[in-house]
Amino acid sequence: MNKTCNFCGNKNFREKHVQYIYRHDTQLLIVNNVPCEECEYCGEQYFKAEVLKKIEKSFGEIILSGKAAKKEIKVPVEEFTEI
Repeated sequence: MNKTCNFCGNKNFREKHVQYIYRHDTQLLIVNNVPCEECEYCGEQYFKAEVLKKIEKSFGEIILSGKAAKKEIKVPVEEFTEI
């Protein structure tokens, strides 16, 4: 199967592990070491469906069901019009 980047048309990809930020409404889950394929030219990242489903399930367990996350961080938030 020939893969082509949807953004730049490049055909060269590399396997990589990255940080993925899952967002649902105002809630965030940061997941480290997520496997993906990354375009070697523009950096666009492609994730397998089963990887994203696993992240979504983990989000539900942590945010909605109260499972303890490995780590929590405090994130400052600003409105652009006020800075």
